[in-house]
Amino acid sequence: MSKQELVVLGQDDADAKADGCCPTLLTAPMGEEEAAELAKVFKALGDPVRLRLLSMIASRDGGEICVCDLTPAFELSQPTISHHLKLLRQAGLIDCERRGTWVYYWLLPETTDRLAGILTRPGAGATS
Repeated sequence: MSKQELVVLGQDDADAKADGCCPTLLTAPMGEEEAAELAKVFKALGDPVRLRLLSMIASRDGGEICVCDLTPAFELSQPTISHHLKLLRQAGLIDCERRGTWVYYWLLPETTDRLAGILTRPGAGATS
């Protein structure tokens, strides 16, 4: 699934799956193509540095953060941080924009919402 397809599925898809009208990972077997695409996203999340970067980006007041604020939080070189950010972008988890000499990053909530919907148990959160 491309980044554009993830955006198209977005919140409505996550809501539908969470509401139980569409199959989730826990209610129906996943197709081969969807599994391959989702594995790329989970692989991006499977690295501690990338997970921390995603958390720093997602929790930032104002919804975006400059790479100049991300790099000092790690004992890694700037090219290594840029590589990790590139993998998060390729997975459709974040996006960015260059402004002068700096690049600003923000979360793409459509992707994280979709992941949450896929992993939600049917009826979870419903009150009896």
